[in-house]
Amino acid sequence: MPLPARFPVASPYGSRPEEDVMHRTPLVPRRTGTAAPSVRAAFITLLIAVVVVAGARLVLAAAGMQVMGMAEYSTLIPVVAAALLPLRQTLIVGLANLVVAILAYGILLPSMSHASRITVITALVASILVSLAVCRARIAAERSLKGLMVARERLTLLSEASTRVGGTLDVARTAEELAEVAVRRFADQAAVDLFDPVLKGEEPARGPHAGLVTLRRAARRSVPAALAAAAPPDSSTVTYRRGSMPALSLLRGVPMHGQFTDAADGEECWPADPNGTGTQAPHSTLAVPLRARGVTLGAALFTRSRHRDPFDADDVLLAQEIAARAAVCVDNARRYTHERATSVALQRSLLPQAVPPQPAVQAVARYLPADIEAGVGGDWYDVIPLSGARVALVVGDVVGHGIRASAAMGRLRTAVRTLADIDLPPDELLTHLDDIVIRLQSETAPTPAGSGEDAVADADVGEFVATCLYMVYDPISRRCTAARAGHPPPAVVRPGEGARFLDLPAGPPLGVGGLPFETAEIQLPEGSLLALYTDGLVESPRHGLDERLERLLEVLSESKPTLQEACDHVLDLLVDDRARDDRTRDDIALVVARTRALDDGHTIAWELLEDLSEVARARDLASLQVARWGLPEAAFLAELVVSELVTNAIRYGGSPVQLRLIRHDTLICEVSDSSNTAPHLRRARTFDEGGRGLFIVAQLAERWGTRQQSDGKTIWAELALPPATGPRAQGDAQRSRNGDVSRPTTAKQHGDLHGHRDGPAGRAPVGATPSANR
Repeated sequence: MPLPARFPVASPYGSRPEEDVMHRTPLVPRRTGTAAPSVRAAFITLLIAVVVVAGARLVLAAAGMQVMGMAEYSTLIPVVAAALLPLRQTLIVGLANLVVAILAYGILLPSMSHASRITVITALVASILVSLAVCRARIAAERSLKGLMVARERLTLLSEASTRVGGTLDVARTAEELAEVAVRRFADQAAVDLFDPVLKGEEPARGPHAGLVTLRRAARRSVPAALAAAAPPDSSTVTYRRGSMPALSLLRGVPMHGQFTDAADGEECWPADPNGTGTQAPHSTLAVPLRARGVTLGAALFTRSRHRDPFDADDVLLAQEIAARAAVCVDNARRYTHERATSVALQRSLLPQAVPPQPAVQAVARYLPADIEAGVGGDWYDVIPLSGARVALVVGDVVGHGIRASAAMGRLRTAVRTLADIDLPPDELLTHLDDIVIRLQSETAPTPAGSGEDAVADADVGEFVATCLYMVYDPISRRCTAARAGHPPPAVVRPGEGARFLDLPAGPPLGVGGLPFETAEIQLPEGSLLALYTDGLVESPRHGLDERLERLLEVLSESKPTLQEACDHVLDLLVDDRARDDRTRDDIALVVARTRALDDGHTIAWELLEDLSEVARARDLASLQVARWGLPEAAFLAELVVSELVTNAIRYGGSPVQLRLIRHDTLICEVSDSSNTAPHLRRARTFDEGGRGLFIVAQLAERWGTRQQSDGKTIWAELALPPATGPRAQGDAQRSRNGDVSRPTTAKQHGDLHGHRDGPAGRAPVGATPSANR
């Protein structure tokens, strides 16, 4: 028998051909040794089955691990992470099974029996089917996972939009938040265009917007930044032609999406790529109208210009939902802007538009509203001229914010001016003001049966509290009388001294009732600096009240050449210190005044006997003094007024009777007596012999009135002086010759500035020395 042939065989198990030798014998029937190939085939089949099963388990396990990893990284870039789920692993495993099977079985098939070949081929087909099934299952799992991640990404974006958009009550900032949320995760470019009235807090015109549509770009964001820089700037006007995608969206009130049909559409929305490469050209656009409460506020524009899929139906629904929520936030901000503007306008109208010049003080006043979230408050100030060349300085604060606080402030300011006109002392004035606040509380008490909108409105009314500081300064006696109702004490800086607070009894806030108010009198030399303020200037959540008050004294002690600079210095330092710690949540009112004095050259007084013959003497004294003051044009009116006032005092009053003349911007005639009975103006009939004295005074004088005192009363009348004859006019002319001309003050840095710059009080003309006839 010939020897068996010997030849090398490529082994699937990695053995070298020289060492792995197979003996083949001629193919003749053999009854013995046929079990060896069958055993080897079975072994190889089992091995391939193990490889297939292991590969399938590996693929499925890897898919599960990919899902778990995907859940971890879904908050970063879910779409990219889903795209990274590799199909290569599945294909490689399947192809490996095929290669192993072919290498193993392809060589063994010729040496196997028929049955063994069928077994091997069956195993080969099974491995192929298993590999294809695993690939198909993997692809289905990846598609399902990608759909879940896209849905999750949209929900995350919607949640983020609900959280980030509308964080403030500013229209422009709300539009910026919408654009910031949409860029990168939803679109490559985003713009928010609003109608111009919306940015001003007004309601835009209703109805369809046909033809050319002009909007104002409130916000835009884009990637890359170069494209955003090339886009129209914020607050610029954007006009969309008829038939463009944004115009159609506004006209129909529904989202419009698709690709640009021509270059004009793209240029209307976004400019071309500044690099000229064309890689940033928008290929998909989505325009969504911003509608809230039945009003179209504008439109939101989204475009995709990089390697991203175009907008689909699901993207349109997502953009519509985001735009609907953002539109409500924009409308809320618009309504708040309108309400705040109304409150500010109301408060401005209730505050003095300018501080009038006063002979007693040189004053500057400032008002700073609170921040946008707190709203306008109830702070007010006033500088009220009083009789006898005196002046009243008032600062008050109604607790709370909003229109109701402003309205209450206006009513209290009007009440203070009315009570000041009747020359009540500070303690009596605050007592009457306290009664007024209590009466207002009862008038605005909420109704027990309120419901719905009435119940909401009632929640804002009812009990309110206010504080007030009222000071009266007399430039002749240089004495200041003051009282306060729960208000911070005023600060004073005397010439050559440091700042300190006046020791005034605190008194209860207005509206408490049942507690008295006390006054204090302070002697102030000429040139003293007074600072009246509200609590918003000294209150801070991060600093104690005592610390802030000490800080105020330090700032006031720093000398400044003008009142405007002193006022600026106080606000710059104290307001900036508070702004570094917290926002301005309370409005601020500040009044800074420098006292003046009227010397003996501007006033003179005489004692008169209780005899009607003194009337003629009083006329002569007044006429002579007016001539010495260089006011011959006012001599006749002064004689008539003095005659009537002195006659009434002698006839109906009691001794002692005193006549006093005061000259500043006007000529003041005062007659005092010991009676507390105030005269009343009446119109005499045709044949009445008397009753015309006060009527004549009222016709000749600019103002007249009665001032009660502890030892009687004083009837006074102010006569207008001819132009350019008062001491203030002389002082202005002198400063004009010296090149020091006062200019109107303007608002700068902190809110509105109301003030009057003037030099010291004028002096009497040379040679006009009054005679003290007593």
